[in-house]
Amino acid sequence: MKLFLPKITLVLSFLTLFSCVNKVKKIEPKQYKSGVVISFDDAYVDEWYNADKALQKYDWKATFCVCRIDSIGKPQIEKLLELQKEGHEIAGHGYHHYNAVKFVAQNGIDRYIKQEIDPMMVSMKQKGFNVSSFAYPYGERSDQLDKALSPKFKVIRGRDFCAVAPEKEGSYFRDSKFMYAFDIDNNHIHFSIPYVLELLDYANKNNKILILCSHKPVKNLTANYQTKIETLEFICKYMKLNDMAFYRLSDLDNLEIIN
Repeated sequence: MKLFLPKITLVLSFLTLFSCVNKVKKIEPKQYKSGVVISFDDAYVDEWYNADKALQKYDWKATFCVCRIDSIGKPQIEKLLELQKEGHEIAGHGYHHYNAVKFVAQNGIDRYIKQEIDPMMVSMKQKGFNVSSFAYPYGERSDQLDKALSPKFKVIRGRDFCAVAPEKEGSYFRDSKFMYAFDIDNNHIHFSIPYVLELLDYANKNNKILILCSHKPVKNLTANYQTKIETLEFICKYMKLNDMAFYRLSDLDNLEIIN
């Protein structure tokens, strides 16, 4: 019997190694074509729902980043669930909508997670939302926050406040889970339809994914943090004419940049 032990041991070692290799098999990143992420922040659920009805003809998809989930009424929760069922993404935007950077500076990162992230995730899961993306309230972020939240979300989004030239903007997907969005609200100092057109053209010609954010979609502007439905239609029409793809924030997980 002793003469066969080395062979048996060798076979078992090989099987164990083969099994381990299979378990750690790397998931190949997905390639992509040019497109746009349209995201919305806060809790303007009725307006989001109405915008969806107006834009369904473009087969659009969006990401709705929700805050104060336990302050939203039952009719609005049902609308969010319907949006999720239609293929839109429901993402996190904070339980109380605290400015993360300012809160952490005063109270620390652990308290921020316990008050702003953990209860948000528990409540959204209980209500039936599959949350894997997070957008910082007010768009402000830090390396400390990114590191702490990285294990909890596949994609983390801030806001970009530049408008110098499309190729210098931070609001394109850059092979990272940490992203920035260009704000298309009417009160954003850098927003204009001609500049949005430049951003779209750059994405289309250079195989980029442009990330946009908004708050309250409306037919007519009456206050700050609003985006005209007309602007959203302009973006959707451009995308359809140029065969660009609609992406949700979570879709950017595990993508591969094509040079």
